[in-house]
Amino acid sequence: MSEEYVLELRNITKVYPGVKALNDVSLKIKKGEILALIGENGAGKSTLIKTCSGAVVPTKGKIVVDGQEYSSMTPQTAFEKGIAIIYQEFNNVQELSVAENLFLGRPIKRGFIIDKQAMERKAEEAFAKLNIKLNPKTLMRNLTVGYQQMVEIAKAIEQDAKILIMDEPSAPLTSSEVETMFAVVRLLRERGVSIIYISHRLEEIFQLSDRVMVLRDGDYIDTLNTADTNVDELIRLMVGRDLSETYPPRSNCINPDETILELKDVSGNGNKNISFSIKKGEILGLGGLIGAGRTEIAQMIFGSVLKKSGDIVFKGKSINPRNPRKAIDLGIALVPEDRKKHGVMLDISVNNNINMPIYNRISWLSVIKSKMESSVSYKYKDELDIRTPTIRQKVKNLSGGNQQKVVLSKWLAANSELIIFDEPTRGIDVGAKHEIYKLMNYLVEEEGKSILLISSEMEELMGMSDRIIVLAEGEITGELNKEEFDPDKIMAFASLVQRGGKV
Repeated sequence: MSEEYVLELRNITKVYPGVKALNDVSLKIKKGEILALIGENGAGKSTLIKTCSGAVVPTKGKIVVDGQEYSSMTPQTAFEKGIAIIYQEFNNVQELSVAENLFLGRPIKRGFIIDKQAMERKAEEAFAKLNIKLNPKTLMRNLTVGYQQMVEIAKAIEQDAKILIMDEPSAPLTSSEVETMFAVVRLLRERGVSIIYISHRLEEIFQLSDRVMVLRDGDYIDTLNTADTNVDELIRLMVGRDLSETYPPRSNCINPDETILELKDVSGNGNKNISFSIKKGEILGLGGLIGAGRTEIAQMIFGSVLKKSGDIVFKGKSINPRNPRKAIDLGIALVPEDRKKHGVMLDISVNNNINMPIYNRISWLSVIKSKMESSVSYKYKDELDIRTPTIRQKVKNLSGGNQQKVVLSKWLAANSELIIFDEPTRGIDVGAKHEIYKLMNYLVEEEGKSILLISSEMEELMGMSDRIIVLAEGEITGELNKEEFDPDKIMAFASLVQRGGKV
């Protein structure tokens, strides 16, 4: 191995029963370099990085670190070689302090007694090196997600990590937290740490990385200098085709004479005097900053939280769903922000997930009609192009985009009239995003559904909505029709704090 590379993966292949997750993939990274690793969900990115940490043993191939060659790593060897991974799900203990989490599993001791003061001093030093202001005595549960991530980074550096692998680090962060993280990542690069950075957000790739490596369906596609490529080329390499329209065109299918949902001065769950309506065939966007009250509105409509006052009118009738089951029976569906926690049941099959809302309709004397059950699953597997080897496959084994399709399938099977999408493309790659957008168009154009779209991505909100309502601190601060869409106007409404009325 050339001395300029601190880590090299050579011809890594990983085969699971019936699936080749990686096929002869090679990677090289230099000291003090940020290498972006991109690809659609299911491309093999996570499997590849897990071979570096010892979490996955390659079927064949070599891993070379500091000139030493291994057929596979172990977690202990990876630690000794200075390889650290920060996963999307943090490995911390919420009830312990920042300092205790920083030294989790390897506490500083004075004799047989854990020396908390010494750990707090070392924690302060670690944060100072990263230009982070953080009290080491603070409990982890009292930190924002952004600061919890800073603790994970500090933990890796305190363990003398020379190669830091970051898996979708910006996914749960606010825009200001992302900027803080970027500053830390750049500082680490300056200090000679090599960073493999995985992200679906292509704009981040151009802000941070020196080179970018593309995987597709488990195959190595190409590695390019970031300065020599562009978004269109990266999309083409990732998905194997051009996405001519990021937001596919949609015919106007709104029925102005048929109101599906209307909220009249609804208050509760942190919101006040919310009034708006959605027409049949309309996609209504709900904009605002994180914490503005968008998800809270969705929860009241879906019955997971009760409203305190006001009126919710669905298809001309006043409703007050006291739980999600009541809302589902009425024809209201929610595609939640966290699909893994609230959208699907990961450890059961695609077949079971799709039929979950309708088992009462396809059963007789508590016995499921298996032919009808399979028929429903195959119908939506084909219509939504769910990529799974079998409908018996557990949902946890599907990519994020295909998990989202399973969520949609169960609501289509339930014949829902109103579908609420809460951050529908979070953590989904650009190709899968395009498919979700096409499915949303299909729902309103072909199925006659109505959609309430909650999104923190400005382009997505403007690209998919027919109309946008903007919230700030639990109140509606503005409304824009399609011809009025403008990011500056939306941000002005979203950041409005002193409200003497709408701006």
